[in-house]
Amino acid sequence: MASSSKQGRPLAIPICFAFDGSRLYSSIDEKPKKTSPLALKRVSNIIENPNVCLVIDKYREDWRKLEYVLVIGHAVVTKRGQEFPRALALLRKKYKQYKSMKIEERPLIIIEPHRFITWKSSGTPATVKPKGYGRFKQALSEN
Repeated sequence: MASSSKQGRPLAIPICFAFDGSRLYSSIDEKPKKTSPLALKRVSNIIENPNVCLVIDKYREDWRKLEYVLVIGHAVVTKRGQEFPRALALLRKKYKQYKSMKIEERPLIIIEPHRFITWKSSGTPATVKPKGYGRFKQALSEN
């Protein structure tokens, strides 16, 4: 996920996420960190500037089969809310490591996509608005 501070300083960091068909969710999990969850740079960036970008790639040794989905959207950081329990359930279903972590006590990043861009080495790039994401849903759900 890429984010930037309000001054425009970029940060790109790999994340674990779950996709529910309309939004992406990422927990600030219990892996060792040097600072508190709310002081993490990705969190402070989102608070300062909610514009984010996420690349989901399918790497293949055969480069003729490379592909990716680029998700462009806005993010929020929350520790509660109506979708919080459902998001945690999706994350725990996808990542067995989250089953033993107390992610319900930690911040959650919610990404509201505005655009999906896909690229395949064997085809032409395509851009769609979230309502037309159907053909990208599998890639979002597999990763």
